[in-house]
Amino acid sequence: MKIKCYSVRLEFMHSISPKCYKAVAFDGSEALIPKSQVMGRDWSVSKSEAWWISEWILGKVNLQHSNKKAAWFEDGRMLPTYEKKIHRPERKEPVISKPKQKLLR
Repeated sequence: MKIKCYSVRLEFMHSISPKCYKAVAFDGSEALIPKSQVMGRDWSVSKSEAWWISEWILGKVNLQHSNKKAAWFEDGRMLPTYEKKIHRPERKEPVISKPKQKLLR
């Protein structure tokens, strides 16, 4: 089953039981998050700790997070993320100009 997760930067995250984490964000907001909803660390972030947390639980708890960095997980493994962008150039009218006489033969 595919699970959408967001990379959440946290001040710290501690294991408080075999089934639960306590997460504290930089603004002081705290949340208890089940370990089944945490996919692991986001090692691409270097300035602070970041964790992959499921979108579903983030909607239930009051924890500061951003929706900018998302990924899909299946069986605990990250799936490749593709973003489809279609570029539609604006329509331009052709420029009609007369050539210079000294350039003509």
